[in-house]
Amino acid sequence: MEAFHCFMPIRKPLYHPEIKLFRPAKSWSSKIARLIIPNLADERTQLNSVDAEATVSACYSEQKSMKSDFHVRFRRREGEESERSRIEEEVREASEETLEWCSVCSQVSAFASTAAGREVCRSGRLRVGGDQAESQKLLDQTAAAVLLPEKLDFSDVDDVSELVRTAVDGEVLTVRELCAVGRSLTSARGLLGQLVRVSSIEASSDRYFPLADILQNCDFLTELVNKMAFCLDCNLFVILDRASARLAAIRLERRQNMDKLENLLKEESIKVFQAGGIDSPLITKRRTRMCIGVKSSHKSLLPEGVVLSVSSSGATYFMEPKGAIQLNNSEVMLSNSEKAEELAILRILTSEIAESEASIMCLMEKILELDLACARGAYALWMDGVCPSFIDDNDRDKLNENMLFVDIEGIHHPLLLEPFLTRSSSGLFSAVGSQKMLRMEDSISQTRTKSESPVPVDIKIRASKKVVVISGPNTGGKTATLKTLGLASLMSKAGMFLPAKKKPRIPWFDQILADIGDHQSLEHNLSTFSGHISRICKIIQVCTKESLVLIDEIGSGTDPSEGVALSSSILQHLAECVNLLVVTTHYADLSLLKTTDSRFENAAMEFCIDTLQPTYRILWGSTGNSNALSIAKSIGFAQEVLDRAQEWAMKLAPDKQTEWQGLLYQSLVGERSVLEYQAKEAASLFLDVKKLYFEIQAEAQDLSTREMALKANESRNLQQELKSARSELEAVIKNFEDQIQTANPDQFNSILRKSESKIASIAAAYQSTINDASEEEDRNSLYTPEIGERVYVKGFGEKVAIVIEEPTEDGITMVQCGKIKVRVKKNDMRPVRTSTKGRATSSGFQLREQEQKKQFIESPKDEPSEGEVSFGPAVRTSKNTVDLRGMRIDQASHKLQIAIAGCKSHSVLFIIHGIGTGAVKECALGILRSHPRVIRFEEESPMNFGCTLAYIR
Repeated sequence: MEAFHCFMPIRKPLYHPEIKLFRPAKSWSSKIARLIIPNLADERTQLNSVDAEATVSACYSEQKSMKSDFHVRFRRREGEESERSRIEEEVREASEETLEWCSVCSQVSAFASTAAGREVCRSGRLRVGGDQAESQKLLDQTAAAVLLPEKLDFSDVDDVSELVRTAVDGEVLTVRELCAVGRSLTSARGLLGQLVRVSSIEASSDRYFPLADILQNCDFLTELVNKMAFCLDCNLFVILDRASARLAAIRLERRQNMDKLENLLKEESIKVFQAGGIDSPLITKRRTRMCIGVKSSHKSLLPEGVVLSVSSSGATYFMEPKGAIQLNNSEVMLSNSEKAEELAILRILTSEIAESEASIMCLMEKILELDLACARGAYALWMDGVCPSFIDDNDRDKLNENMLFVDIEGIHHPLLLEPFLTRSSSGLFSAVGSQKMLRMEDSISQTRTKSESPVPVDIKIRASKKVVVISGPNTGGKTATLKTLGLASLMSKAGMFLPAKKKPRIPWFDQILADIGDHQSLEHNLSTFSGHISRICKIIQVCTKESLVLIDEIGSGTDPSEGVALSSSILQHLAECVNLLVVTTHYADLSLLKTTDSRFENAAMEFCIDTLQPTYRILWGSTGNSNALSIAKSIGFAQEVLDRAQEWAMKLAPDKQTEWQGLLYQSLVGERSVLEYQAKEAASLFLDVKKLYFEIQAEAQDLSTREMALKANESRNLQQELKSARSELEAVIKNFEDQIQTANPDQFNSILRKSESKIASIAAAYQSTINDASEEEDRNSLYTPEIGERVYVKGFGEKVAIVIEEPTEDGITMVQCGKIKVRVKKNDMRPVRTSTKGRATSSGFQLREQEQKKQFIESPKDEPSEGEVSFGPAVRTSKNTVDLRGMRIDQASHKLQIAIAGCKSHSVLFIIHGIGTGAVKECALGILRSHPRVIRFEEESPMNFGCTLAYIR
């Protein structure tokens, strides 16, 4: 603090009359005073005014110089820090762009439920943990979201941040905007209730605590929400009368005034209409005032009325009657008062929202955090991800040098994996983009094409290693491995699961710095090499002991000898500065650093010489070859060129190009591939056998239970069918008995036929249930309908149809049901097994009824004998039909006599008499009973109500 006083501003010195020198101002510290005038009390007499003034001036100049130096150093330090921050931000953004972090965030956006969440993901601003504790918290939230049994409902949550800022700026929010704020606050409170309810249902409620903790201690502004619900109708977006007593009074007075105005105008318009002043009463509004229409020639009907408007043709005047002027004035005044009161209410609610800005914005941030957690959980389920765990540096010190510091098995690059995953939903995926795949209703199903899916890589780095050098051929997967490791680190920091196997273990890196790709720039005059070196230089400036550095093709783009030298120096320097460094290279000399420095590790991308294709697998601890000559041969280079290149390669590196070494390496690689393939086949076969064993065991255990259940179900269904049939038959018999009691003798035959038809229908309906189904199907398949046969048709209910055409080769025939003619397949028909005569005699009850009422049934002379000619199918046409409906008795009798006389021999005559009073029907039946050409007749049936069939000799 004393040092700081030396650079405080100095006031103008004050003249002291006793000592005749300039005395320091009170703002000077005592130390400055002693510095300027040492031992002033003792040596005051020894100093003259000139010496004192010179001393003060010199000290003042020195102080100003010290102050200037301090500010220069402070500004320089501040500038250095700002420059470092700028470079750090630049390198971070470039690294994320190189690793395609924004594309991964866009994948997560498909699972976000709110517009704010989707925008954050699409812009690549997904939250990344600032320290290991924060990243672990994000992982815990994702793990809890994965276990949710149902999707959280974010449907009513809107991003109201802009509305709140508008309210803070002093603008009045509309009713719709206020309702949006209230709805979002209510939905936020509902989300907490949903989490609490889910936690209470589950056995272990702690598993959802990371999600519930997000909304804990949040202010849901319940009082403000209740106030808005009391004042506003958010369905109709109007202000309610109860919002204020004044508003209720104004609206009541306005309604009363409007009723008076409407009644007055209605009376006036009727008077004008009755006086011929308008074609029809017309009440309308012009210039915000209610008025009535009147012809221009009759405007005198409204004396002292005010003309508000005229029609375009000038024929109609819109006039305000004298009595309506005051009422219209009151309406305008009350309308303005109502708007002013509504505006005051909106202003009060808006001000309360502005006062609650901090609480609302905090709540919206918490809702966004919860939405992103659920989105990460759905994303993890979609790609079948697993939760990673972090390794502390303290744990690294405790690990054995051969134990793994980075242990990620079978990880896929998420962007390479996306084309082989499909999103679907039963009912979001909506979205939805929606969250559960295997355990939630709104599931996201996952399918993979194993034969074409990307090859997973294993990243396993021991604790004693700080630098990993990956070598291998072009297009072998080196760059993809770098990006996969970088994305795995970023995803872990952001609380996202990894598309890997088992339990990935990875350190927490404060920075992921990457130099991948070609940074050539003509605009900035940078070559390929200059671009790489510029980026590496910036990485060295900002990296820390906890950083992960990824460099692709280090030292490329320049002379190989100088590139190797510079790359070796950079690697050894970064080994002291960072937590982990992973580089790729084609320089074989960089792989030799492992022999002199135990912190270095080698890895190689596998390449198959037989197929000249990379396998995209990493061989840890091995050194790979570029295989440039083999690849050139596969492309089609001349053998002469390849032989000369082989000679040069032997001269440049004879110890690395010996034939026996290459053959031995390829032999070992091939043998390992065979063993791995056999191991995978054996594991797959074992899983199939185990699965089949459990399936057979489960089927055997369940077989007896299923058999008993089927038998019980069949028995129960049969009993139910029999019970239903019995009930229906009893109902028909009871109905028949009731009708017999009240019917006249002429109706007995009709009642009997109706009852027979109903009984036959019931018997046919339940016959298929009682009989064996397979036998019924066999009979139907062999059945061939004949013309005139009575059949039941599938889809017609239990109505009887008549076959009128022979079936074609494809089994289709025409049937007639009443007036309807349709073509049906013979498999959809079944014959009526019992004839009318058989049905009439099959029931003892029916026989007794026939004996009791036989005098009212046709005499035996009307029944056809066995030797008589059979009639063709009874198909009604216009020629064999006589319609007696609407005629008098004498007219109907005459027309029927003529029709019978004009019928051909052995034909059928359809007599339509209707069902009205029955007089025409009785007349027709009397003629049919006595006419000599009528062999027999059939009264109306369920298929032909109001129609009688007569068979003519």
